[in-house]
Amino acid sequence: MDKALNYLALARKAGFAELGEEPVGTAARDGHARLVIVASDASDHTWRRAKSFVAGTHQQVLRLPYTKDEMGFVIGRTSLAIAAITDAGLAVSMVKALNDPKNQAVLAALEEMAQKAKQRQKEAKSHARNKRFGKRKN
Repeated sequence: MDKALNYLALARKAGFAELGEEPVGTAARDGHARLVIVASDASDHTWRRAKSFVAGTHQQVLRLPYTKDEMGFVIGRTSLAIAAITDAGLAVSMVKALNDPKNQAVLAALEEMAQKAKQRQKEAKSHARNKRFGKRKN
């Protein structure tokens, strides 16, 4: 099995994946999808829908070199045409595992998202620590 597909399975098990057209659309509209992925043999309609889900947002869309059956197999379904990864770090890892130079723009955007998420987590942790110990900034 391919390393990139393993990241899809890991995202599903960790709760960072939305599977199927309706859940992906909801995640994208809510701004939670970081990367929308589409199977190579998915219909043109599915590809257009995926692109429309992320249009005008910082969310990324990518057509994978895997079939619906291959994507479905790793998550325990018969097939899967479209999915969304909601964690920026996992999305970065998946795109890196694809190792395709055509995906450099997508990878750069996802790395920026991951860096911002890491910075927000660091600030939230610092804020919680300061609040717990009563420190104030003047």
